[in-house]
Amino acid sequence: MDIVLVHGAGGRPTTWAAVEPLLTALGHRVFIVTNPLTSLEDDVAHSAAAVAETTGPVLLAGHSYGGAVISNVGRHPRVRGLVYIAAFGPDEGETVNEIVERYEPAEISKYMRRGPNGEWKSEPSPEFWDEIGPDLSADQRAIVETEGRKSENLIFTQPTGIPAWRRLPSWYLVADDDRTLRPQAQQDMATRMKATVEHVPGSHYTTLVWPRRVADMIHAAALAVSAAS
Repeated sequence: MDIVLVHGAGGRPTTWAAVEPLLTALGHRVFIVTNPLTSLEDDVAHSAAAVAETTGPVLLAGHSYGGAVISNVGRHPRVRGLVYIAAFGPDEGETVNEIVERYEPAEISKYMRRGPNGEWKSEPSPEFWDEIGPDLSADQRAIVETEGRKSENLIFTQPTGIPAWRRLPSWYLVADDDRTLRPQAQQDMATRMKATVEHVPGSHYTTLVWPRRVADMIHAAALAVSAAS
């Protein structure tokens, strides 16, 4: 199956670096998107262009903010299913900010810095890593810091369209120790979309910490939607 992987806010090429070879070894064609992070609308269009490059049925997987992107891109007629990895799954007319604001602020909020044009970027420090990503190795931390990108405010404030999870089967991997997107928010979104849910311990960096679990969920989803097709 063709699988399109979408990163989150501040996303980097290495978000899926440990997952992609596992999926390729299982026989899937994998497309990794690097979105501009200029607005939700722009990122949806950019990811939809990646879907257009595929030739068969498509499974979408999104990490973090990437879940808001795939919720919209999933309206493409060849998309068969959605996989959310510690990700946002907004409903129609809902924004990422609105979801966040329904819960007590996550610990990540202490380390977010706003630029002169309203853009956002996290500020890593020893305290940041101790609290937000304690399960990453020193090498992984260095890569995340090097590749981190700013995210325009519009990715958080533009509302989603009719979410594809209303009509497509969905899977959700909840990170139980997440200090970036509250685990309760993850569980609530997964319940709302009637997703097949699994849990892993660990931080928001799920694709780096648990690549095998992530790949296994995506592979299981691909087999399920292939059988249904």
